[in-house]
Amino acid sequence: MQKIRKGDKVVVLAGKDKGRTGEVLRMMPKEDKALVRGINIIRRHQRQSQTTEGGIISKEAPIHVSNIAIADPKDGKPTRVGFEVKDGKKVRVAKRSGASIDV
Repeated sequence: MQKIRKGDKVVVLAGKDKGRTGEVLRMMPKEDKALVRGINIIRRHQRQSQTTEGGIISKEAPIHVSNIAIADPKDGKPTRVGFEVKDGKKVRVAKRSGASIDV
């Protein structure tokens, strides 16, 4: 079971977007990277095609998972993730407050 998953609210710990929060759009476990909405925005030149408009587009670039942390459900600050068994299911728990991340 992964500690960070698609749909989680995360806080950026390092880099140009340090301190900002966003939602995980995609996880890439083999590369240890995550795509986070509104974080690590890059500008790319794109050639026009039949389906897409040409020009300079802005999009999110992947960020390394060591530079992001789960936002605590209670106060929104970065927290580490632990695991507990509740009602026979393994759930993720915030180490900072003890609140369950899986709802």
